[in-house]
Amino acid sequence: MKHKPCLTLDDARAVAAGAEAEAAAHGWAVTIAIVDDGGHLMWLQRLDGAAPISAQIAPAKARTAALGRRESKAYEDMINQGRTSFLSAPGLEGLLEGGVPIVVDGQCVGAVGVSGVKSAEDAQIARAGIARLG
Repeated sequence: MKHKPCLTLDDARAVAAGAEAEAAAHGWAVTIAIVDDGGHLMWLQRLDGAAPISAQIAPAKARTAALGRRESKAYEDMINQGRTSFLSAPGLEGLLEGGVPIVVDGQCVGAVGVSGVKSAEDAQIARAGIARLG
């Protein structure tokens, strides 16, 4: 039997606080979603002024990053480079930059998805949140 770390609610709170601080420092209105390693939503936070659609996009980005064990940008790049058939991959909807896996001891324990500003800025916010885990 293998053992691996698991994301806790306290971990999700810490990640969310770090992501919110990064967004606030830049005045960005975003939605922050945190999922476990199976892509199940643990945290959703829509900051004041964030577009309502961002509450759908952020969890999709997070789920894609968790299930794929890679940043959602990898899928966006693949599609943009001509592999459009990947749009039919089952269960993946957030094929846009802004979903970042949370990796602990080489194991994906979840992911953060952010939506509301430019995609690179969404990813920046997600990484800042993950950095709070230490």
